[in-house]
Amino acid sequence: MATIKDVAKRAGVSTTTVSHVINKTRFVAEETKASVWLAIKELSYSPSAVARSLKVNHTKSIGLLATSSESPYFAEIIQSIESCCYAKGYTLILCNTYNDLEKQQAYISMLAQKRVDGLLVMCSEYPEALLELLEGYRSIPMVVMDWGIPRRDFTDSIQDNAELGGYMATRYLIERGHRDIGAITGQLAKNTGGGRHRGFLRAMEEAKIAVHDEWIVLGDFEPESGYHAMHQILAQKQRPTAIFCGGDIMAMGAICAADEMGLRVPHDISVIGYDNVRNARYFTPALTTIHQPKERLGAMAIDMLLDKIINKREAPQTIEVRPQLVERRSVADGPFIDYRR
Repeated sequence: MATIKDVAKRAGVSTTTVSHVINKTRFVAEETKASVWLAIKELSYSPSAVARSLKVNHTKSIGLLATSSESPYFAEIIQSIESCCYAKGYTLILCNTYNDLEKQQAYISMLAQKRVDGLLVMCSEYPEALLELLEGYRSIPMVVMDWGIPRRDFTDSIQDNAELGGYMATRYLIERGHRDIGAITGQLAKNTGGGRHRGFLRAMEEAKIAVHDEWIVLGDFEPESGYHAMHQILAQKQRPTAIFCGGDIMAMGAICAADEMGLRVPHDISVIGYDNVRNARYFTPALTTIHQPKERLGAMAIDMLLDKIINKREAPQTIEVRPQLVERRSVADGPFIDYRR
């Protein structure tokens, strides 16, 4: 394997000149630069990333502390982050923690040792222990994504307005003439689950519609939980005419359960989801849902982080992402629709 000394010898220059050419740290005559790059090409020389990072004080790498890259929602955001990193010349180091504090501690320690230039945090839960852990690494530029309420002044944050999205979904069902409305929620302790459910409750209270506890079933954002929750709801003597699912993947399971019980969506029961995952339009029927701008979320996170890294910005910033309704074919008019609207 060629070394920097080999390149210098082939090009007829000093190793210091080769370093300046590679790192662009000093003016070098065009003819000399051409000789150095030709030698690099002929010798297939690859500079040591570690050595280079020590000289220029950055590694061109970003760490991502995530809950999981398996769910479609997180996967789409991670894909956007990776694409933005690649386009800007950064390497992304992905760490799936599954909300395990021990893993979070181990991974953030590893990322610090690798001297990442910045850290993105996308965990679905933020217990006090995790917040204290992150604060201990406040010297690393950091952006926290999918965080309901900012609680620390050492990091930028992006709020997803989960409560507003849940409110919008429920208001849409009410405006379509539904009054008997159930909900399949995500874990209520999480911002994504709890926030969306609070929006549901606010819309119901505002419209003075009674909430039936037997029609509210806890899920976990997986299709199996939506499937079993829908079975539980439809087993009641009185059934709702519409269901708000706190996640599209749970809605997929809920629609499957309704079909198995001989009910047609949306003719017999309407279903609205949340997230607008990439495959939502290919559900049967195509899913009406609340859109989360996942590509934009990833791009904004990278832009905020690079602003902190490159421009040394210290004042924390918070950006809000506003959800949007996407109408497709899984919601029909309910019995109380006002056709004069």
